[in-house]
Amino acid sequence: MEAYSIWNNKGGTGKSTITFHIASRFAEKHPERKVLVVDMCPQANSSMLLLGGGVKGEAELLKLCSFAKPKSVVGYISDAILNRTTPDIGSYSIQVATLNDKVSHNLYLLSGDGNLELMAPAINDEANRTPFPGLADPWEWVHLIFKRMVDALDGDNWTVFFDTNPSFAIYTELAICGSSRLLVPVNADDSSRVAVKALFALLHGTTPPHPFFGNYTFAAKAGTRKMAIPQVHLAIGNRFTQFKGAAAAFEAFSEATADQLWSEYTANPARFAPRPTPPTIREEFLKTYVGELRDFNTAGVVAAHHGTPLSKMRQDYYSVHNDPDVKVNRSQLNVGLQAIDSVVDRIAP
Repeated sequence: MEAYSIWNNKGGTGKSTITFHIASRFAEKHPERKVLVVDMCPQANSSMLLLGGGVKGEAELLKLCSFAKPKSVVGYISDAILNRTTPDIGSYSIQVATLNDKVSHNLYLLSGDGNLELMAPAINDEANRTPFPGLADPWEWVHLIFKRMVDALDGDNWTVFFDTNPSFAIYTELAICGSSRLLVPVNADDSSRVAVKALFALLHGTTPPHPFFGNYTFAAKAGTRKMAIPQVHLAIGNRFTQFKGAAAAFEAFSEATADQLWSEYTANPARFAPRPTPPTIREEFLKTYVGELRDFNTAGVVAAHHGTPLSKMRQDYYSVHNDPDVKVNRSQLNVGLQAIDSVVDRIAP
């Protein structure tokens, strides 16, 4: 069993939309498995999409977060810390189809919660408590809250996806520590290249470490505790055709980001999920570790806004925000679904 974090420390790469599409389609294609989405972003966008999108999704999310014990990541983390336990995921997650009949019955959600941002200082305080001899290391114990949750699941039946916040806040660290693989959304621009370099620095540190703050970083603290860092499973090229044609956009991606990924791989191949045949040249590496969603934008955005997987969408006019007449053609849906499948089929149960 693998647990995947959809994460890049750059905003605007489409993490929540990608989480919605990948998790919902993965659930459709693997009806024998239970699929859990853990929304670790305070904006809770992927939760709202899964719960029906738009006003409906927002209203359903508000209900979940308003219980005395919120059915959300805030409720789960609070229970874990207050009671020093691994809470039963069934007490805090929901079967999404009970609120959104467009998704598969095997899809579950531990919803996001805007109070996660307010809770962050308390989580930090717990992690930074002074350790006592004979007791668990507070920093490690807190960071492994979701790792213990994943380990408590029946691995033969579950696949987990963590949606994340771009900032490397304490709650992002918990999501990273709970996962074994990374799905890294990237755009076709130079800032994605810089973000990829920063991603590896945040997870693994720099060589040499910074003389002032090097020992205070997540990478340093996780390293001294020999904690496992999730490996990159795929870099997912997203929004390639937002301003350019597909060919030009892919070329821009290759120019801006592929060299950085290839450089990281050649220097540290163990930071990438293993493949049966490890690539030895750049072109093989790109085919192995890069997935593309460059052609699904219009249909994908409309589908997510309505909380409807692409497989359930029909050719029609749809309202999106203030535009009541966004046309989605059958050809767009077919191409979009093919793009999603090209990524989902490369994610192991």
